[in-house]
Amino acid sequence: QGSFIIDELTDLVEAAVLAEFDRINERGGVLGAMETGYQRGRIQDESMLYEHRKHDGSLPIIGVNTFRNPAADDGTPQHVELARASESEKESQLSRVRAYRDGHRVEAEEALARLKEAAVNGDNVFAVLMDAARVCSLQQVTDAFFEVGGQYRRNV
Repeated sequence: QGSFIIDELTDLVEAAVLAEFDRINERGGVLGAMETGYQRGRIQDESMLYEHRKHDGSLPIIGVNTFRNPAADDGTPQHVELARASESEKESQLSRVRAYRDGHRVEAEEALARLKEAAVNGDNVFAVLMDAARVCSLQQVTDAFFEVGGQYRRNV
């Protein structure tokens, strides 16, 4: 009951889904594909392709990698110069983070210990994470999670 283009796109999606199901089936079904890391690899490959296309401009996304000057007549994207922090700005931010960490050292250690314990025990870490975010830097929280859960490394 739809237009030709909708029917055609639906058929293309169905064909792609069936082809993917066939590829999973060739690997021994969902469990066999999981054991070989097929799904994770496909997701990573598609994510990498998306990021490359977004970065090189072959996938234009308005406001992300394509900008338009409303005053321009021709409508072609203008070159946008990126804003970079100066060395003094970087050092200022680092010194503020160091001062914050020093000022909350005792509270941070306690909060990180509770966060690690919740993660190891399989508890809901959200409330504990919110408490830790008040006294810890993002790096401290990240390191705590890596310490108890390990760090993912992509197989290349």
